Order: sequence, then C-alpha cells, then structure tokens
Amino acid sequence: MTDTPPLTQVSQDGRGVATITLNRPEVHNAFNAALITQLHQDIVRLDEDEAVRVMVLTGEGRSFSAGADLNGMREMAQVDEQANMADALALADLLRRLAYTKTPTVARVNGAAYGGGVGLVACCDVAIGADNAKFGLTETRLGLVPAVISPYVINALGPRQANRLFLTARIFAAEDAERLGLLHRSVPAAELDHAVNDEIELLMKAGPQALFAAKSLVGAVSGRTEDSQKALDQATAKLIASLRVSPEGREGIAAFLEKRPASWVPPES
Repeated sequence: MTDTPPLTQVSQDGRGVATITLNRPEVHNAFNAALITQLHQDIVRLDEDEAVRVMVLTGEGRSFSAGADLNGMREMAQVDEQANMADALALADLLRRLAYTKTPTVARVNGAAYGGGVGLVACCDVAIGADNAKFGLTETRLGLVPAVISPYVINALGPRQANRLFLTARIFAAEDAERLGLLHRSVPAAELDHAVNDEIELLMKAGPQALFAAKSLVGAVSGRTEDSQKALDQATAKLIASLRVSPEGREGIAAFLEKRPASWVPPES
C-alpha cells in the first residue's frame, strides 16, 4: 500500500522564509475541499510562527494552480445551493486568510494559473511569475462568474481591465499579467528563483512590525479591511452558489465535463 502524497509541502530555511508548495501536479494543483482546508491550515500555522518572516506560495510541476478540481465541480453540480454556499465560503475563508496575513507573502508563479489560481496570486503581497505562465478567468464559459476571488482580482487589475477579462474569459500571457498589475514582474523561467529571492531579501531588510503596519496602512487607506472583506464574502459566495445551481450554470458545467459546446455557443458556420 502506497502512502498518499501530501496535498501541500511546507519547507522553512534558516532565514525565516517558509515555502508552501501546492502538491497535486497530476491535476495541475487544482483545488478540492481537502486542499483548501490544508492550505488554510498551513497559512494560519506559519502566520502564527514568529520565526517565519516571509511566506512563499508556489506550485509543484508545470502549473501554479488550475483553479477548481474537475471532480469537485462535478460534485457541486449535483448538490443544492446550501452545499454550494458552504463550499464557496471555505474558499473565501482561505483567500481572506491569505490576503490578511501579518507575514508578507510572495507568489512564485511557476506556471499556469486559472480561476481560483489567479485568486491566490492576487491575494499575495508580491507576485513574480515565469514568462511562460498563462492566466485565465474563464468562468463565464461555464455560465458562472469568478465571484469569490473577484475582490482580490479587481483590486489587482482595476475594474476596467477586470471587466474585460471576466466577460471575455480570454487567456492572457505573463507579459500581459505584468502590464495589467496581476504580476509585479515576469521573468524567464530559469530566473524565477533569483527574482523571487530579490524580493525576499528586500522584505528581510524591513522591520517585521513595520511590514505589517505598512500592509495594514495600504488596506485602510484603500478602504479594504478584513472585517469588510468578511461581509463581502457572504455576498460573493451566495452569488456563485446560486449560479452553480441555475439552469445555465448546470448546463455550462455539464458541457465542460462532457467536452462539448454549451447550448448558448453558436454553431460553427
């Protein structure tokens, strides 16, 4: 009997840098309920550890995170709105905890990020990505919207750019992600670790309490607090739960799982 690989791998170095690696490479580090729970626990534990000065989030294998797991989508398509609400709130709690850590966070975007994976990137204080990474917010193709991640993604992109990407569901490159503000830098894949380390070294030169105060200051001045986010999470979770159980949402998810065009897609001429 073989042991099941851990859903995340956590390592710490002598400098006080903790790295959380999403460890489902066989499904491009897609979320399921267990991964969401494990990642949430990792973030809480490391954020409470005074020896940890910087947290890095990355993915094992070729992808950062493909967002929702296919099996999870299939399950959610079969349950009621209340169960979908609970599922959405679990993701909302994870994202809020990541966004409001006292410890600075760095996203090491080693590959593709879609849907919820984009949300993780947007929640981190600093985001550095490989230049071959691809990004997408493709939920509208399923009759859904990127509801729970939307506050963080809109904060990163701005309303105008988010509007286009939410509506068109277009796939965009790392160069575009940097230009739009989702990534702070995109670098050749071979230089990714060096670029991430540059950011870490700068963070390590600042006072830990000053870093937390600076992060809180940005949130307060921009009108974004953990309490206000928690209230907003209820609304975004309710929205995605209602869309998942709607006729259009069920059709979109079914079409995706069956690898066919949804009913609203015009036939090819």
